[in-house]
Amino acid sequence: MSREDTIKLALDYFNQGYACSQSVLLAFADQCKLDPTLAKRISGTFGGGMGRLRQKCGALTGGFMVLGILKGYDKPDDMDGKMASYKLVRELNRRVEEKFGTTQCNELLVKYSTQEHVQERSHHKDICGKIIAETTGELYDMTNLTKF
Repeated sequence: MSREDTIKLALDYFNQGYACSQSVLLAFADQCKLDPTLAKRISGTFGGGMGRLRQKCGALTGGFMVLGILKGYDKPDDMDGKMASYKLVRELNRRVEEKFGTTQCNELLVKYSTQEHVQERSHHKDICGKIIAETTGELYDMTNLTKF
């Protein structure tokens, strides 16, 4: 699947009503060999900045899940694997933060939406789709590099 198709897929999921975290993870479910129902459940509680706590952006947490599935570690003593996967998480975070100035949900809403839109739950149209698209594109680039 192309970069553009992957971004479109993530946005399609989001426009159906899935959370930011779900939309990103679902866009990579095939690549991750992850059952879509399981992907929805795993990532569902991370929307709204992690359970609507407005902390780390859900699009990013969905992206972190993809990185963990594709390049994570599974042995407690694999310090090289742990550090390599943490480095990828920091890199994705840096790329998105560079574009939007922050990756904290509450800060993104203040910067790119209005209090009225947040209360009406229409802030999704202001910023969330843009962050999902950016995160998905960066994640696509990171996971499709030959060195990955």
